[in-house]
Amino acid sequence: MKKGKLFIVAIVSLSVLSVLLSGFISVKPQDKQEFKVGLECNYAPFNWTQLDDSNGAIKIKGGGGYCNGYDVAIAKIIADGLNRELVLVKTEWDGLIPALNAGKIDAVIAGMSPTKERKASVDFSDPYYESDLVIVVKKDSPYAIAKSLQDFSGARITAQLNTFHYTVIDQIPGVKKQTAMESFPAMIVALSSGKIDGYISERPGAISAMESNPDLTFVEFEEGKGFETSPEDVAIAVALKKGNPDLEAINKIISTITKEKRQEIMDNAIAIQPLSGE
Repeated sequence: MKKGKLFIVAIVSLSVLSVLLSGFISVKPQDKQEFKVGLECNYAPFNWTQLDDSNGAIKIKGGGGYCNGYDVAIAKIIADGLNRELVLVKTEWDGLIPALNAGKIDAVIAGMSPTKERKASVDFSDPYYESDLVIVVKKDSPYAIAKSLQDFSGARITAQLNTFHYTVIDQIPGVKKQTAMESFPAMIVALSSGKIDGYISERPGAISAMESNPDLTFVEFEEGKGFETSPEDVAIAVALKKGNPDLEAINKIISTITKEKRQEIMDNAIAIQPLSGE
């Protein structure tokens, strides 16, 4: 009887231990909170769409390929700093701020400038990149040797819809301002086909366009001969819904990315963009 009791106790003890171990093994770390970032995935080198996850690209939520670029690299750093899972939501430019305010995304990291008009509806972080404005033209165009805005008198110039780029066209004396276009790829097609003489871009975007399209170049201006802009116009920052408590943390993360590191990330984005003309 004594041995029988010990045998039963041993079985019960093993059963309890098995249950405890089973429970311990089945425990999984809590999933990270998502950090949903909206961007066009159509504005190289800041962001673009590609077919696979090469060079660190991230799958776009809902399908439609993978997204990569300077903005994606910055979004990764911010998501890691916040200890959240980065989710990329491909969104048309005009729909980014509405999606943000509707709660469909948590942030816009899409080459967006913190203009006064946008600040009225959303909050912005400190800049994570700063650039200057140039005009993209065809290499064989008479405008390719332009030195000042005055040299573009009579030129058919456009820019992306709902951007401050479109407003600065008015600074060109005698310009033939064209209808704004939806995207940079659309402007490249229009330029290559001769429908326009040039379009406004930030310098990195112009370099990207030139790398992908060898028949294009861009005109940059010396101080006093180009566009008059405010610091907020040429800066690029993270847009957040008004009152988002993550703003302070995101600013701290951005402050850790040195100017040299930002340029290194941009140079890499230009080098790995699709159809870079290597």
